[in-house]
Amino acid sequence: MPRTDRANATTYWLDRRTPGLSLLTADLTTHDYPTHVHEALLVAATEAGGSEIEAAGVPDEAHGEALLVVNPAEPHASRMRRSRAWRYRSFYLTESAMSAVCEALGIVRLPPIDQGMIRSPDLVGAFLRLHRALEAGADALRQRELLVGAFGELVSRHGGDGRLPAGPPPRDRALLDRALATMRERHAERLTLDDLALAAGLTPFQLIGLFRRGVGMTPHAYLTQVRLGIACHHLRRGAAIAEAAAAAGFYDQSALTNHFKRSYGMTPLQYVRAVRNFGQYPAGRGAARC
Repeated sequence: MPRTDRANATTYWLDRRTPGLSLLTADLTTHDYPTHVHEALLVAATEAGGSEIEAAGVPDEAHGEALLVVNPAEPHASRMRRSRAWRYRSFYLTESAMSAVCEALGIVRLPPIDQGMIRSPDLVGAFLRLHRALEAGADALRQRELLVGAFGELVSRHGGDGRLPAGPPPRDRALLDRALATMRERHAERLTLDDLALAAGLTPFQLIGLFRRGVGMTPHAYLTQVRLGIACHHLRRGAAIAEAAAAAGFYDQSALTNHFKRSYGMTPLQYVRAVRNFGQYPAGRGAARC
């Protein structure tokens, strides 16, 4: 089993039957996840132990009777302050995987799911059974049955009415979009807070407030997430880890590895091996946890 360090063990792989679905098993004793985001829908079920969780801006606790759900691009974090262990299994669904689930459920689009810790032991059990079946390579019928059943129950019980939560006011949205565009366009540069504030036409203090209201993170934390996403893009396309680090704007390979482990609970090498084991796939179809 690939290990992130002596105290923590994780395994990450891409599902071959559902494009855009990737999975992780984690057995942690010390790891804290800083505030970060995924482009994918996250669903995680705890097998043992737990962790303090902050998702949807609400502090809570992960444990064996609650399912963690985080919608795409939503900030979340965890800290193992009171627990000596946390063993969990998680699913990451990019847009293509969510479309596949919708097709199986007979709906047009996946509604926003209630975020945070959903206290439902039977749902936890359903997702654990699904995850174990996918890991064990159970027959296709069994896998499909468990996938449709688990996500069907999640959507029917906790899917919203399809209306997205209210975003920031139009002026704030425009200013935020300008700053985010600068991050994406200049991610490889040594961007400063003043650079980003100037691009948005704000003071540095105003920019920090805008980011906290608009994305729930500081500009530095969000830029790190942008760079991690860019690094994943390059790694999926065969770049060496050091090359991906430089292209994404990290100081060196070590910096990328440290941020990768902190945010994703695995190393870039684990990610690369999972992609290689999966084989080549067209852009946009592969499961990218980043």
